[in-house]
Amino acid sequence: MKTLFGHGSMEKRLTPKDVKDICEAALADLPLDGKRVLVLIPDHTRHAPIDLFFHVLSDLLQSRVSVLDYMVATGTHASMEPDRLFRHVGLTASEHAQKYPKVRLFNHEHHKQDELISLGTLPGEEVARLTNGLFTRDIPVTINRKVIEYDHILIVSPVVPHEAMGFAGGNKYFFPGIAGLDVVEKFHWLAAVITNPVVNGVKDTPTRRVINRAVKFLSTPRTCFAFVVDDHHQLACLFAGSPEESWSRAADYSAQLHIKYLDKPVRRVLGLTPAIYEELWVAGKAMYKLEPIVAEGGELVIHGAHVKAVSFMHGKQIERIGYHVRDYFVKQWDRFAEESKLILAHSTNVKGIGKFENGVEYPRITVTLATSIPRAKCDAINLAWRDVNAIDVARWKEDEDTLVVEEAGQVLYRLKDAQAGQP
Repeated sequence: MKTLFGHGSMEKRLTPKDVKDICEAALADLPLDGKRVLVLIPDHTRHAPIDLFFHVLSDLLQSRVSVLDYMVATGTHASMEPDRLFRHVGLTASEHAQKYPKVRLFNHEHHKQDELISLGTLPGEEVARLTNGLFTRDIPVTINRKVIEYDHILIVSPVVPHEAMGFAGGNKYFFPGIAGLDVVEKFHWLAAVITNPVVNGVKDTPTRRVINRAVKFLSTPRTCFAFVVDDHHQLACLFAGSPEESWSRAADYSAQLHIKYLDKPVRRVLGLTPAIYEELWVAGKAMYKLEPIVAEGGELVIHGAHVKAVSFMHGKQIERIGYHVRDYFVKQWDRFAEESKLILAHSTNVKGIGKFENGVEYPRITVTLATSIPRAKCDAINLAWRDVNAIDVARWKEDEDTLVVEEAGQVLYRLKDAQAGQP
């Protein structure tokens, strides 16, 4: 059996026919006839032609397999409502019933304990080895129980730099994609302790090592369709094979397409977030991808009137704790030890690098929201505020001390003379 299908190019983009041909070759190589197949897909907060993959895979598989289900690997995001989910895969409800009657669509819902199953426990001594001694406690490996109901699992996986995993995709669609909250929290807090600028855009990270080890508890065969989307939403590559190998090849393309280097830091950055980022929980990616290029004492503005909430799922917890630098939590651990590590990780990744000394917090840069989140709430959560309606983007582009970034949150920016971190 061939181990890897697909190809890529930095000059020529893949066509829908290329995608179909790669998928067809990869699926033909798998013993799926009469089998139960689950396809894991990202939610609407990812740049990816999920509708194309849905139609290609469904058309190729529906007559071969006994069961064909799709699950949105929501991680800790809110579930997708039926109408939105149908749009996400390029269907109407009537088309679903008429053309794909065998196909079922599910959301992963991490907070529903009865939908989870334990696969085992990753022992502390192995965790210590994988994380270079940063974490030493056992990690319970919990996952959506549906995964054990299938004969084969397919992953549709866009790959981009990521603040917690180094690069998104691959086995991340199991952990945290369809995992229980305990394991998700540990992964994210581990990365937050290492810090976003060190982790983001690095292939070999402690978190990637842990998730690649955790997925070995799952005996179900797995095939991943890993791809990279450019800034015109076209595919630069597609590789189909094991999650580890296909992800690795795609991550190499992502490193070329999704990491941009500047000669010197910028005093002020305006990150124009895409409309798919409707909450700061996701729009915070603008900070994760742009923090490294903001000058000491500078400002990063997360912009978008479509950003209407702090978090649909976790808003109350975040608003109670606020946004703070890592050492604000670490140096007051007695106060925060019982708090959700997922919330703490999100908090410090959005606030960024800084210090906490003698009871005073010193963030390296100012993070400002120019969104639909009101000023009073920004004050309460320890972030600066600007009136989104008062920002003239054209004028900001003319300011020599300001960099305006379109689609902020997709491309990672670094300084040329700063080496990538080695967590």
